Amino acid sequence: MRVSFDLDEVLFVLPETHKTEPELHWPFNRIYKERLRLGTPELINTLQDLGYEVWVYTSSFRSEQYIRGLFRHYGVHFNGIVNANRHLREVQRDKKELLPQKLPNHYRISLHIDDEAIVCTLGRQYGYNVYQLNAQDDDWKEKIIARADAIRKTDFGEPSS
Repeated sequence: MRVSFDLDEVLFVLPETHKTEPELHWPFNRIYKERLRLGTPELINTLQDLGYEVWVYTSSFRSEQYIRGLFRHYGVHFNGIVNANRHLREVQRDKKELLPQKLPNHYRISLHIDDEAIVCTLGRQYGYNVYQLNAQDDDWKEKIIARADAIRKTDFGEPSS
């Protein structure tokens, strides 16, 4: 089963509003300025230890190389990355109808974690499971693991109401 995370305001957060992982040491903190939500490496590695594939699905244009490089410094490896370029190339393609900025089910992603209400609302319409996360929440890791486990146990990744 695949679980994906948005980056901005989900995994990348501001230290003024969220608890964060320690800043990278020089010179990497000059290359990678984003700060990770506290517990991100632990959650991703735990999900993978539990047998989940963990992906990034972001509407940002950050390169796959940049994303992989940043997370490598925290001991995290993603099973897949979908950025805005890949989404436009593989999902939107030459379709005249404008599709949502994210369609996790196109990549067989069973649960997507995002902060944007519109992405969460469109989950029902387009048939994908989503967990909304935006505010500081000390129990966010446990809630996401529980949601992923519930999806895996109840309906094998099919959208639930």
